[in-house]
Amino acid sequence: MAKYYDVHPDNPQPRAIKQVVDLIRADGLIAYPTDSCFALGCRLGNRDGLDRIREIRHLGTGHHFTLVCADFAQLGQFVQINNASFRAIKAATPGSYTFILPATKEVPRRLLHPRKRTVGVRIPDHTVTQALLAELGEPLLSSTLLLPDEEEPLTQGWEIKERLDHVLDAVLDSGECGTVPTTVVDFSDGGPEILRVGAGDPSRFE
Repeated sequence: MAKYYDVHPDNPQPRAIKQVVDLIRADGLIAYPTDSCFALGCRLGNRDGLDRIREIRHLGTGHHFTLVCADFAQLGQFVQINNASFRAIKAATPGSYTFILPATKEVPRRLLHPRKRTVGVRIPDHTVTQALLAELGEPLLSSTLLLPDEEEPLTQGWEIKERLDHVLDAVLDSGECGTVPTTVVDFSDGGPEILRVGAGDPSRFE
């Protein structure tokens, strides 16, 4: 059964955040809120967690996983960014964007796109997510909580707990999340290519 943590959206209780992070460090899989919608998350080196995300979402090997980072310094450890991309990405973060970039050697091979050796990264503009990342001290390996054959992500923490109780270790809830996933921008070939229009304004990359 998944543990359920209901935290304040602006002042999340440190004790609850610490308990969730302890579960993540013990290779647990959580559902948590972001500035776009709920996501599934686990520790970067959690191979079982990665497999569980794939199973819950029915994902193939070509899926881009996302490293959710606390800030730009952390993001820079895991992806290679040229000068032109740096300015554009820096100006759009934190925010509801996911950027596809060539990965550094810090990223486990099993997380990379099999052909392109790329990975998704983002810096969310969300108080609870940032509290989680600050306590964890490393990125969260994440994927949008969008179930197979459903058009929209789940938006209510209690519903996530109800439907995924048997496959999650914790649900972190801070109120209703949105239903629109991030805007995805691919910088892996140099210039920006918009792969998905979502919550972030795509016009700055057009």
